[in-house]
Amino acid sequence: MTLLNANQGQTVSVVGLTAEGLARRRLLDLGFIPGTRVDVVRRSPLGDPVAYRVRGATIALRGADAEHVLVAA
Repeated sequence: MTLLNANQGQTVSVVGLTAEGLARRRLLDLGFIPGTRVDVVRRSPLGDPVAYRVRGATIALRGADAEHVLVAA
């Protein structure tokens, strides 16, 4: 499952990343490291971006980026 498919209020764990290059580096820098717990905090009214809580920080991520984060419930 990808982070994009996680529901609001759900807590998931990062399993891996499918992004490459600079996009992968950015996601890792934001804290989306395998084993990290991520809370889906809130979806915007139009559904994109979505706010996630990662390692104590709230991060808004576009759907195009969230689909590259593989997670498990």
